[in-house]
Amino acid sequence: MIGHGLNDFYAVQDAVPDDEGLVELAMIPLADLVVFPNMITPLMIRREQDIAAVGEAQTNQTTVIGVAQRDPNLTMPRPEDLYTIGVEMALGRLMHMPEGGTTVLSQGRRRVEIVEYIQTEPYTRVKARPITECAADDREITALTRATLSLFQKCVDLNPQLPEEAYIYALNIEEPGWLADLAASALNLTLTERQTLLETSDVVERLRRVSRLLGRELEVLELEERIQSQVRQEVERGQREMFLREQIRVIQHELGEMDIFQQELNDLRERIDQAQMTGEARDKAVKELGRLMMIPPMAPEVGIIRTYIDWLLDLPWIKATDDNLDLDNAAGVLDAEHYGLRKAKERILEHMAVRQLAPDKMKSPILCFVGPPGTGKTSLGKSIAKALGREFVRVSLGGVHDEAEIRGHRRTYIGALPGRIIQTMRRAGTINPVFMLDEIDKLGADFRGDPAAALLEVLDPEQNHAYSDHYLDVSYDLSQVFFITTANYMEPIPWALMDRMEMIEFPGYVEEEKLRIARQFLIPRQLEQHGLSDQGIRFDEKALRLMCREYTYEAGVRNLEREIAKVCRKLARRVAAKKQSARRITVEGLDKYLGPPLYISMLVEEEDAVGVVTGLAWTEGGGDITVIEVSLMPGKGMLMLTGQLGDVMQESAQAALSYTRSRVTQWGIDPEEFDRLDIHVHLPEGAIPKDGPSAGITLAAAFISAFTDRKVRRDVGMTGEITLRGRILPVGGVREKVLTAHRLGLRKVLLPQRNKKDLVEIPKRTLRDLDVVLVNHMDEVLEHALLPVAHDIGTQ
Repeated sequence: MIGHGLNDFYAVQDAVPDDEGLVELAMIPLADLVVFPNMITPLMIRREQDIAAVGEAQTNQTTVIGVAQRDPNLTMPRPEDLYTIGVEMALGRLMHMPEGGTTVLSQGRRRVEIVEYIQTEPYTRVKARPITECAADDREITALTRATLSLFQKCVDLNPQLPEEAYIYALNIEEPGWLADLAASALNLTLTERQTLLETSDVVERLRRVSRLLGRELEVLELEERIQSQVRQEVERGQREMFLREQIRVIQHELGEMDIFQQELNDLRERIDQAQMTGEARDKAVKELGRLMMIPPMAPEVGIIRTYIDWLLDLPWIKATDDNLDLDNAAGVLDAEHYGLRKAKERILEHMAVRQLAPDKMKSPILCFVGPPGTGKTSLGKSIAKALGREFVRVSLGGVHDEAEIRGHRRTYIGALPGRIIQTMRRAGTINPVFMLDEIDKLGADFRGDPAAALLEVLDPEQNHAYSDHYLDVSYDLSQVFFITTANYMEPIPWALMDRMEMIEFPGYVEEEKLRIARQFLIPRQLEQHGLSDQGIRFDEKALRLMCREYTYEAGVRNLEREIAKVCRKLARRVAAKKQSARRITVEGLDKYLGPPLYISMLVEEEDAVGVVTGLAWTEGGGDITVIEVSLMPGKGMLMLTGQLGDVMQESAQAALSYTRSRVTQWGIDPEEFDRLDIHVHLPEGAIPKDGPSAGITLAAAFISAFTDRKVRRDVGMTGEITLRGRILPVGGVREKVLTAHRLGLRKVLLPQRNKKDLVEIPKRTLRDLDVVLVNHMDEVLEHALLPVAHDIGTQ
């Protein structure tokens, strides 16, 4: 309560100080209350001592002193429980309240400091010293007064609990200290903050503190105003939408139209009842439908929930296709559509056989087809699905960097969708399709996560029966899915992911296999696609061989099919133009259709030579030969390597040279030659990078030939890794290397003894035409590769 207005207060005079400047008055403890000078405040009187003090003051028409308690919860405070600074105040008439207790109005007069407690019974009586307010610079007080008034006005405008008269009353106050006390009594302050202001006798300091408190209160009030304004806008918008929807509903009812939204809810409920779902998925769908029924039709959440329920209903939870486990039929389908690929076909037939014998015990395998492009990995997956009678679906993982592409986005995101696994399962329509994850070695990882790590659960038979997609948020069974992954290289695949898959290598096709594939599959398909099936067109075998050797350079047959298609297009143009066209494609007329050859393979040397050795190499395009040339010249013992040799091949050259130097006595080589001769090693086709350890024995043979001046047989090809002791270690790509040697007319091939196991993959006809020699030591290699000399060489 602010202001005067009670005449009783004016009748009560302030106590007159004695000679020591002290006043003797009754004292009333105030619980959780601080009374400021010039302010009218109601007091709740409950204790008998306080009632007695009020009665004595009213009888004698004297003032009393009000002092705040340090702990508001104390009912019988002692002197040490009270502050020392209080307010001398006049009291009005006692009023008894209906709920009990007594109320009295008080008007603060001046600040006082308690000096001495005189008595505590029947009421407390103290001696106190009135506090005089300190004066200050008029200009500073004027500035602070204006600032305080401005802040107080804004608080009054924003706080509905403060009447407008409060600012008018403050505007008419002439005393700065009084203005500060008025503002402090109007603010919602703590007891400590009010007591601090009461104890501040310096008017300037009190105005500063009040200004800071007013600024803090103003910030809170402005924030509340903004929040309330936003709430009002949302409520008004919601009420408006509700009103408009009700109008639409009434209009539809009057026109006899049915409630479309309600009909959609009924349809969803019926679909959920009829859907073949797991218990967990059904409970989730029913729960989301209940949420949908509680939301207004035009709310934005309706579309999100509806889409989620549609995903749950569209996914295959139980529906599965019956497997066709006829082994003869499956073998016929695989052989009819693919040539070769023995290991992959055998693995599929073995799986079908086990499914026949133990249909409920066998878990679906997770295969990984690894091989060069164009070797039939993806198309074999389609054939497997056809042989089993299952649906075939495919997802390309090339370039995927975001983990959410696999696991999906959580529904809190706008536009969230399930991951590619769940999306593809919906497209498959069954719970047991043949699912191909193509190009798994092309996965990437960045700040959005590692997709390969997300695939660990998908491709683990022990976990994928309860696969968790972030969008669905329910378990999905992937254990019946026949997963097949494809890759060009094994190295980029994380080891944890590779451990979950069964690796099946797809070797590159050799020339003989390419010819059969072209005859059996490629040529008939291209003739049919170009409308030439009834034209009697034939490709000579020599023409096909030339196309394989000089127009393509690959392990697969994709480019070979493109070259055949190019020939068919030119023939189709002549047929469509009613012009004479050849019915037989021969070597002589091949350049007329395809132009000059694109690739010219390395040829075997025409004659035996010193320091020139034929090595066998493996490339992405299959097998090839590489001729290693070693030349000696006067110098300082330097070793020069040219031909774009990789680090591993350079190390092989160093090892081969070290072996040669360690055997100078055995081969009759002058040790001083290594210091006065430079050694130049060159591998032709210098623009093509070369690497690998399999040229070790070839380099050693070339070094020894150059230093002993013995010629090397030109019809002998070799491959193998060498150690410093001359031992020969196994290498890879044996099948491709041996078939290349046969194709180029070599008579003898030297292979490491430990590669004997790889000979089972080589056609028997090739082995009959070639003399394949298995060697363990470099001495055996030199015995077969170097030509004999007329004089003795000397032995170790």
